[in-house]
Parts: sequence; C-alpha cells; structure tokens
Amino acid sequence: MKIAILSPIAWRTPPVNYGPWEQVASNIAEGLIEKNIDVTLFATGNSITKGTLQYVTADGYAENPDIDPKVWECLHISNLMEQANRFDLIHNHFDFLPLTYSRLIKTPMVTTIHGFSSPDILPVYKKYNKNCFYVSISNSDRSPELEYIATIYNGLNTNEFTYRKTSKDYLLYFGRIHPEKGTYESIRIAKQSGRKLIISGLIQHREYFDSKVRPFINGDDIVYVGNSGSKERDELLGEAFALLHPISFNEPFGLSVAESMMCGTPVIAFNLGSMPELIIDGETGFLVNTIEEAAEAVSTIKTIDRKHCREWALSKFSREIMTEDYIQTYKKILKLQ
Repeated sequence: MKIAILSPIAWRTPPVNYGPWEQVASNIAEGLIEKNIDVTLFATGNSITKGTLQYVTADGYAENPDIDPKVWECLHISNLMEQANRFDLIHNHFDFLPLTYSRLIKTPMVTTIHGFSSPDILPVYKKYNKNCFYVSISNSDRSPELEYIATIYNGLNTNEFTYRKTSKDYLLYFGRIHPEKGTYESIRIAKQSGRKLIISGLIQHREYFDSKVRPFINGDDIVYVGNSGSKERDELLGEAFALLHPISFNEPFGLSVAESMMCGTPVIAFNLGSMPELIIDGETGFLVNTIEEAAEAVSTIKTIDRKHCREWALSKFSREIMTEDYIQTYKKILKLQ
C-alpha cells in the first residue's frame, strides 16, 4: 500500500511549537511507517519524517513572511495531485481545497476533517461527499449534512509524554490565545481558586491578549511563558495540578486535553463539543459549565487518580490505536473502489 499524506504548510510537520493539524499528520505518517507502509509526506521542506518527503516550499508561510499563503498552498496541493497515480490512496489533512481535485484524479482520497472553520466551507464538502471519504475526529464534530466513513480520535506519540505520579501546585492554560479558547476565563478560575496560573500558547488574537490577558500577567500568580515546544510542553503538562480548558465553542477535539491526561494530569473543561468524549467526568477530570463550577472543581481535583488519567489516554488516544484505525479505514475504502 502506497499512501500520500498531505499536510498543511503553515508550519513544519511536525511543528516546532504550535501546529495541531501538522502534528496529527506527522503522527499518522510515522505510525504508518512503523507498520512498514510506504508513505510519502507532502509538507514543508524542513519537515521531519522517516518516509519520503516531497515539498515545494522550504518552510511554512506562518514562519516566513515572504511566502504568500494562497500561492504556495496552490503549488503544494498541485504537486501531489499531478502525481496522484503513484499512490493507492491520498490522505488529506489540508481541509477542503484538495477536494476540488478529487474528480480529476483516479486515486481515492480520504479527508480527516479537523473541524469546520466556518459554515461557509460546507458547500465544498457537500459537493464532493459522494466521491470522497470523510473521517471525523470526534462524534460531536460531525455535520448532519455529510456522510462519514469513520470517527477516529487523534493519536499521540506516547513517548513524548512523561507520566508523573505527583504534581506541583500551579494550574495550566495550554493552547492558542484566542477568546474562544478561554485564556481570560482561566485567569478568573485561577484567581477564584487562589492558585498560580501558567499560560502557554501562541498569541493568535493580539487585541484579546493585550486587553484581557496581558494586564493580569505579573510573573507571580499569573505567568506567561510563550509558545512552548515539545520538551517544555511535556514538563508543563506533567507537573500541572490541573489543565484548564474553559472553551466557549464546540471544540472538535482538543489535543492539549489528551496530552494532559497522557501525562497523568486531570482536565477541568467547559462541557462543550468533544469534551464529554475525551474526559470521563469525575474520573479523568471535570466537565463544568461556569467559572464558579470550575473553581470548585479545582478544590476537589485530588480525588482524581493521575494513573487512571494516563491509562485512559493510552486506551483512547495513542498513535498506535489511531494508526490501526486508519489502516482499517484505508482497506475499507480500497475495497469500495
């Protein structure tokens, strides 16, 4: 089986810091390679893989201001599509744009839908639903207007996450800094619970950061440590008392939630989107609806068994499980051809 993995090109695959779609594309590619499957990764030139790497741009447009995103996205996608007949199957992680090629090639394409940036993109998914195959990353993120071949949870490289039996006393916010992700709400939860909060993440919404987050950063009880890489991520997540995830949108998956539990750290999250699928309420964290409920959950977090968090994450969100689920999905698709 020859598989082409089409990754986005905003960041390197895998990313140095932020880049969840690139991270998942990398985890799938390397998981398949471990199963002795022939994989070609279409990504940026500075990407890292044990498979074959193809690229048209040396680095990502989010890392290089001289790169025009639309121009190089077009060149990147067409680079794969013009040699599609070399592969048994194309696995698309690049959202809806590659779908527009699907009726021009004979190679079947499966698309992992990493969430819907807007309802406006649905017409593209609907148009190509009959000749393409869609995988959702949670049951909650399925559109009733589309048909899916599978739901497959994102899988982590378990070697990158260290289980820690005990924690320090700080709370952690880990993710992009954006109103819908709840950075400000995390600050309020930390203040109400009387605990230190460490904030780590890409500043995606500068005005929000400057008005709602920066005024509270004091280097004492509210600390911002920047956009952390994999080593810092493992340490921050593993040593946290709890991860705060007070989102205000229907989160399609939430990699940091799975990553936290993989380290043994429980999660306190607002009960939206995929959170009930990722978190066992009262066992691997708490699902809450308000800042007050979240602050109260902080006071009872010691009732959560950190070992159970790790075991749950291993049973649901490992790269090995995700890889096997995708292999079975690939086989199902190829039988339909």
